[in-house]
Amino acid sequence: MTRLVGLPPVIAPDTRLLVLGSFPGVASLRAQQYYGHPQNQFWKILSALWSVDLVGMGYADRIGTVRERGLGIWDVYGACEREGSLDSAIRHAELNDFAWLRQQCPGLQAVAHNGGESFRHAKHTRALGLPVHQLPSTSPANASWSFERKLAAWHAVFIRYSLA
Repeated sequence: MTRLVGLPPVIAPDTRLLVLGSFPGVASLRAQQYYGHPQNQFWKILSALWSVDLVGMGYADRIGTVRERGLGIWDVYGACEREGSLDSAIRHAELNDFAWLRQQCPGLQAVAHNGGESFRHAKHTRALGLPVHQLPSTSPANASWSFERKLAAWHAVFIRYSLA
């Protein structure tokens, strides 16, 4: 299997909430864009939370909006081996450096894990001394949650950090 390398973090010194996925899927790696699969609901959820059409924007504008609003995006894994896009296929994963992240984001108030695979590493993010939340995955593989149910769960966390 080929060793895959993830995407750099989308952060700023005033990032208040960091959303951590597991590792970018094939479509995201190919496009070099977070949540690049058209069926992933990440950008649709943010659009609904912020009443902004992020889906219709170019990627650079999406990232600019995310930073302006105090949201950060990254993954728990910086590298791994995997065929396909499923989290269950991840092998020999290497965790990202969360202590480094904390230094880069002095305004960070909390971490939210996007899905179960990411949340499996909550012990590492809790070591930052910040609140840690589990959000329902925005992946198309999480079809058991409706969009409305996901949106409500994300809203409950975002409102706590003045992001909704």
